[in-house]
Amino acid sequence: MKPALYWEKEADKIRCRLCPHCCLIREGNSGRCRERKNIEGILYTLNYGVITSIGFDPIEKKPLYHFMPGTTILSYGSRGCNLSCSFCQNYRISLEPNPPSIIMSPEEAVQKVIDENLNAIAFTYNEPTVWYEFMLDTARMAKKHQISTVCVTNGFINPEPLEELLECMDAFNIDLKSFSDLFYRKICGGELGPVLDSIKIIHGKAHLEITTLVVENENDDLNELESLFQWIGSIDAGIVLHLSRYFPSYKMNNPATNVETLIKAKELAGKYLKNVYIGNVPGIR
Repeated sequence: MKPALYWEKEADKIRCRLCPHCCLIREGNSGRCRERKNIEGILYTLNYGVITSIGFDPIEKKPLYHFMPGTTILSYGSRGCNLSCSFCQNYRISLEPNPPSIIMSPEEAVQKVIDENLNAIAFTYNEPTVWYEFMLDTARMAKKHQISTVCVTNGFINPEPLEELLECMDAFNIDLKSFSDLFYRKICGGELGPVLDSIKIIHGKAHLEITTLVVENENDDLNELESLFQWIGSIDAGIVLHLSRYFPSYKMNNPATNVETLIKAKELAGKYLKNVYIGNVPGIR
């Protein structure tokens, strides 16, 4: 536990300013992410140094296909998320309380990368922006050792903390879940606009790739997907897009995405983008 960044007092409550929810938190309560708590008038981050997942991953698994290709990255995850996606594939650490964990300091996290003779670190698995303070401290230390840094995130973060994070982050994969604000509100417990803003802020300041999980009968309409492709292309046709196949998970039992839909979506995306890949389908990329 450590005092948090990005908050202000409002009378006898605290307004968290880390993400667009801007939770107003009473004494003794936590925000929607469950990891930022008002304790005696100070906002604390509860998951500082809490590690629920460690993995040695091909960087392509993040997925990042155009950043340090062919290398292995040391991935860390914690707990908590500021969204509540019905199809969450990591819900045991993102949405359920008290998953098994260990405690590491930023120094220990960076030293492990060095000891494994690797040169990149990823903050991933759960939503790393709700792990903001630890991620920021660790990324700053990593930079001192010429270790590259990656953030795999839903992009639901306010501009000011994102700008500070950009000072020490080399690459992002943003999970753009849909081009429908209704989808975000109904299925994910969030909003589309702030994610689009994050993509625009990151572009040109760090390497950027985008992933869209195409969910059967939810966000698989090709007309809506074309609007998403057009929007990305209007920023930069060179942005890498990953179209990922959904499988039933957590609270959602929709059938797995039709592979033909993904193939058609990739062809459509090619009208606007230069680098489009299909994920979660063996033998197809």
